[in-house]
Amino acid sequence: MSSLQGYVDRRVLLILQDGRTIVGMLAGFDQRSSVVLSNSTERIYSADEGVEEVPLGLYLVKGDMIMLVGEIDAEEDEKIDLSELRADPMVPIRY
Repeated sequence: MSSLQGYVDRRVLLILQDGRTIVGMLAGFDQRSSVVLSNSTERIYSADEGVEEVPLGLYLVKGDMIMLVGEIDAEEDEKIDLSELRADPMVPIRY
């Protein structure tokens, strides 16, 4: 939990157990590592089309759904043309 403190007020990328990728500003978190993102978007990847970005706004993600949290370098992220990026979507984790 304490490792999330360094990400507060920074742009992060979350990869969730259901395969979704969420990008947003980390506004806060709790003792169960649930996070609140502001100005968030979901990035939907496709092998046939560019990445679709769906605005979500203020978004709460339960800690047990999060597989990965990583900080995004804003300058590098701006350089990427998501409309040209092709990738297979991640498959959900099944228990």
